[in-house]
Amino acid sequence: MALIKETMFVEYQGIQFNQKDIFNKARLIWKDSGNRVKDLKYVNVYFKPEENTCYYVMNKDMENEMSGSFDA
Repeated sequence: MALIKETMFVEYQGIQFNQKDIFNKARLIWKDSGNRVKDLKYVNVYFKPEENTCYYVMNKDMENEMSGSFDA
């Protein structure tokens, strides 16, 4: 079966956000906190467009769990 390229966009009040950019920001926060990208196993992002904010939990229930928020 051929791979399908999928992209998700959210539009809210004239601003467009895409899934790839949001996850890239989360990975950058992980790396900038002194972690290795290869140690990142789980990323959950909760996007609230009305606040222009993403809340994240990385590696939930693991020793190196990390959570917080960033502007989308």
